[in-house]
Amino acid sequence: MNDSKRRKREEMIKRTKQFSLAIIRLYSSLPRDTVSQLLGRQVVRSGTSVGAHYREACRAKSRADFVSKIEGALQELDETDYWLDLLCEIYKERSTQLQQLIAEANELISIFVAVMKVVKAPPVVNKG
Repeated sequence: MNDSKRRKREEMIKRTKQFSLAIIRLYSSLPRDTVSQLLGRQVVRSGTSVGAHYREACRAKSRADFVSKIEGALQELDETDYWLDLLCEIYKERSTQLQQLIAEANELISIFVAVMKVVKAPPVVNKG
């Protein structure tokens, strides 16, 4: 693996970890009522698994394994976006914090979708 790829991989590992930590901090700051804790646990479960899926993808044994792990990360990001949207509706006073997390989730989705397009593209055949 070349240095550029290695750096990008490390940056994404760090970015998904920071996303997980931001989700955990959000959960820690939620009220202790039943609904808040239920939604909070859901967003923690899905939001923190994004980084785990990405790390697993980095150690994939095959292209198909890599695709599977990135697709898992995309599913978790979509679910996280859903739970954050619900929390945003309930806690209007936290909309700035929640909107930042939603924006990051959507940026990660865009990155992973772009990665999937590259990985799933047919190989270029050099006829020269």
